[in-house]
Amino acid sequence: MSVIKIIDAADRAGREELAALRAALARTDVMIGRSAEAESVQQVIEAVRERGDAALVELAERFDRATLMPETLRVSAEELSEARARLDPSLAKAIRHAIDNVRRFQEHILIRGSEPLLVEGARLQIRFRPLHRVAVCVPGASAPLPSTAIHTVVPAQVAGVREIAMFAPPRWENTIHPVTAATAAELGLTEVYRLGTAQGVAALGLGTESIRQVEKIVGPGSVYSQLAKKQLFGVIDIESFAGPSEIIIIADGSASAEYVAADLLGQAEHAPGSAILMTPDRDLAAGVEQALRRQLERLSRSEQTAACLREYGAIVLVEDLSQAAELAEEFAPEHLTIETEDPESLADRIDSAGAIFMGHLSPEALGDYVAGPSHVLPTGGSARFFSGLSCLDFLRRTSLIRYERAGLDRDAGAAIALAEAEGLDAHANSVRVRLGGE
Repeated sequence: MSVIKIIDAADRAGREELAALRAALARTDVMIGRSAEAESVQQVIEAVRERGDAALVELAERFDRATLMPETLRVSAEELSEARARLDPSLAKAIRHAIDNVRRFQEHILIRGSEPLLVEGARLQIRFRPLHRVAVCVPGASAPLPSTAIHTVVPAQVAGVREIAMFAPPRWENTIHPVTAATAAELGLTEVYRLGTAQGVAALGLGTESIRQVEKIVGPGSVYSQLAKKQLFGVIDIESFAGPSEIIIIADGSASAEYVAADLLGQAEHAPGSAILMTPDRDLAAGVEQALRRQLERLSRSEQTAACLREYGAIVLVEDLSQAAELAEEFAPEHLTIETEDPESLADRIDSAGAIFMGHLSPEALGDYVAGPSHVLPTGGSARFFSGLSCLDFLRRTSLIRYERAGLDRDAGAAIALAEAEGLDAHANSVRVRLGGE
């Protein structure tokens, strides 16, 4: 049995197969609410809205098999401190290293203000202020995701958000994973809740008796948590709808088959996770397929990874790198890795990707953990209109407008004419009344 599909992009059937794969990744049925998952999430949101903490206790028992009470929904300061003290020193060092790298990059890109535009008689400016209160979702009950805590919390901290709440699913003995708790403590968080998926989003998005509402919720998670974010958008803000992880690799004959295979498996390991290679080099394609077989045998999750690779993976044979770039643009992938002789020039031709990794020594896994940009990225083709999470997502923009007499005299006529064309006489009069003098 082949470990991965081979698709010829020059073939009509191949293009149809690619289109079907794009549609499977987009999950349009879920996005527009036509799914059993969407109905289930709506029921959870209604339960939390109507019954608050009591509903959260019931939902924890139902979905997470956790026995909680309203007063134990929040993780105590003692639990956080104990988890930090018990953290393996080498892992603690790695967490701090990642925090430092992410913080350095986020501080580098932070917008601290804008210069005013001065025209005769007017001053126009955009002012930036951070959100006051946000929440981050850190999934993972059986296995921790400390990287997600880092890549969601640090951007908010750099932006200047004063209150950051974290929620993570409870596990055995009603605790969140100790590595998640320890990472929260390393980040200086004091407000952490043992809440899973949709009910966590509902609780922080709506507020309950013991949990105050936030202004924005960010972070990856199951389809249920993402649907809950989507349904509450407008009541609160969200960063995007995050689906299964995905990577497209564009490679030529200069690439290592072992490197490419390792990167493909790194995404398929998410199970589900999409992993696609696009190459004009048939020798490389054959080498990658062989390398996938060898490397799969060494993975601890080989069966799940292999099944995911067969369903959501592909080696796409393209005519040249230009065609690969065109197809990558159509997919608008979460992660795009370019392993070619001149990766920068190819990257310049692609507008839609969550993050682009260039060269043979830039594995996507570095972006997941320590590079600096947040690993919370748009998936399912949504990189066409969404961007990856950053400190900029926690800033609000306010327009500052001040007119003096010269500016009013210059712009009043146009404003009055437009207001009257729209039938808004009071708008026109609010300008006209000022033309008579101070």
